[in-house]
Amino acid sequence: MIRVDIAVEHEPFPVDVQRLLTAVRRITQDAGKTKGAISVAVVDDATIHDVNLRFLQHDEPTDVVSFVLEEDDKLLEGEVVLGADVAARSAAELGVPPDDELLLYCIHGTLHLVGHDDLTPEPRKLMRAQERAYLAGFGIELPSPSEDV
Repeated sequence: MIRVDIAVEHEPFPVDVQRLLTAVRRITQDAGKTKGAISVAVVDDATIHDVNLRFLQHDEPTDVVSFVLEEDDKLLEGEVVLGADVAARSAAELGVPPDDELLLYCIHGTLHLVGHDDLTPEPRKLMRAQERAYLAGFGIELPSPSEDV
């Protein structure tokens, strides 16, 4: 089983760590990844802004950034950084619980780790369907996944 470490470094709302852990494990298991480690960090705007700028050259806070560190058929080593402040703002705009929005970001980032892409329309459509399916596994149906994810 893949080891999953979750660090809640910023908590502007109660974060259900168990749901994040379960989501990462479900996605990696479904992708056939059985070895490795994934770290998930829940951070504030300043931290995710810095990560986004340093690694992606985007000068703004964002919802999620993920990094594959090592991968082969069964192995996956990676990191997922979640923007809690972005989730809080987006959830308020959408009228949904912020922890559900944060879960979406975790699912999205983990799907990137296992090879999903959202840079072009067809892969994006498939990725959105996967996000909805994983959210449904938690009994969640968000109005419409943010296009920023």
